Amino acid sequence: MKGALLVAGTTSDAGKSVVTAGICRWLARRGVRVAPFKAQNMSLNSFVTGDGAEIGRAQAVQAAACGLEPTADMNPILLKPGSDRRSQVVVLGRPMADVDAMEYGALKDRLRAVAVESLDRLRSRYDVVVCEGAGSPAEINLRPGDIANMGLAQAARLPVIVVGDIDRGGVFASMYGTLALLDAADQALVAGFVVNKFRGARELLEPGLDMLRGLTGREVYGVLPWLDGLWMDVEDSLALDNRPPAAASASGRGTLRVAVVRLPRISNFTDVDALASEPGVVVRFVTSAAELDDADLVILPGSRATVSDLAWLRSTGLADAVRERAVKGRPILGVCGGYQMLARTIRDDVESAAGLVEGLGLLPASVEFASEKTLSRPVGEAYGCRVSAYEIHHGTVTVDPTPTPTPTPVAFAGNGERRAEPFLDGCRLGPVWGTTWHGALENDAFRRAFLADVATVAGRDFAPAPDTSFSALREARLDALGDLVERHMDTGALARLIDGGAPDGLRTLPPGA
Repeated sequence: MKGALLVAGTTSDAGKSVVTAGICRWLARRGVRVAPFKAQNMSLNSFVTGDGAEIGRAQAVQAAACGLEPTADMNPILLKPGSDRRSQVVVLGRPMADVDAMEYGALKDRLRAVAVESLDRLRSRYDVVVCEGAGSPAEINLRPGDIANMGLAQAARLPVIVVGDIDRGGVFASMYGTLALLDAADQALVAGFVVNKFRGARELLEPGLDMLRGLTGREVYGVLPWLDGLWMDVEDSLALDNRPPAAASASGRGTLRVAVVRLPRISNFTDVDALASEPGVVVRFVTSAAELDDADLVILPGSRATVSDLAWLRSTGLADAVRERAVKGRPILGVCGGYQMLARTIRDDVESAAGLVEGLGLLPASVEFASEKTLSRPVGEAYGCRVSAYEIHHGTVTVDPTPTPTPTPVAFAGNGERRAEPFLDGCRLGPVWGTTWHGALENDAFRRAFLADVATVAGRDFAPAPDTSFSALREARLDALGDLVERHMDTGALARLIDGGAPDGLRTLPPGA
């Protein structure tokens, strides 16, 4: 098999990422040398490759589905929104500029060439490249400058399948409308459709599929059923609304309750997925102070806008609630931007240009934002366990080495003075931990030791399971996606599409004609 395919979607979060990962796993299991690709990704969930390049987290997981180490070519353009109007543009893994929507338009020709060159390199190294689109190809106001959907498909002559989420409703209208809004040249590359997240009796759906085939002249390549418990690394925090709910019962003393503050510009929230994989750990995303009351551990996650999100914490009363927890000796973990918020002061002349800002003051540290972003894959030790992780930040944290006198805002056992203890690259003072490292909780032995310590501090009887493997769980989920493709898609037709491209003579629907 030799060729490429673009997986587009009727909307954001229609299932493009998981369908792409599933096709990648299906092909890899057949012995095909396959790689993922997404030309342009807008996401605050990112990952650092082995050579220090920043790419979208979804493409890192898709690379795992292929059995590959991720590279910058798999996601050559990454947009990281810092506000509603401005984004950091990361090109081939390195920050290039912070721009607004109009300024970004001026970069499109240059970036399109970068994307096509990356795709060409991948196609020269692998038998098949499975490309993921962005948003919807029917965003016709953006079509002239498009480099992620039909613009890429035209440049590389890629056949396209369109994924629709039937769980949202209106899937037939969205599929037909997506195709009809494209111009004739773009429609000629759209070979057919995939229905995603179907629940119920397939025979009830079949008449609609027959009508869609008749109206469009295109194949339906598969109907993928709803799969309970499947939660893969996602790109958009809006997908948190569809996250599997936390366990209904969280009152037993053997349960550990974790509240993750859903910041407005939350980033790398997949850091907590490993916690949710632990039996007896209940993870919830929260937005109000009252939701922290029964939590055994509160996590302040990463943020693309540390100073702005800290102001939001204060405006919602969450900042006071977090400080009150610390005074009572109740566990708090800050990761990256969340760690920065726990410091005494933050000087930011780079990201927000706010200058000197007072932090929450729960850790004896100060933060200064540097113009150059730190991108690395550090390895260290905590609780006697080896920890590998990755770093993505402009804010540099300096821990004050002098003892902190008591009483302090942070309660802990004993009297006199207390120095902050090292914790990975960061520090711990009493019940408050902080680190800049993402992905640390994916290290099984460290995660278990950390949770056991949290349970002790929180006064819970929780004991981590001794055999939970997060990497094995992720592999099982990728295999489940491969199984979905193999069992519920017309893989023969899919293979012919990848090999031969879009069929000739496909019907053009109005008004695209």
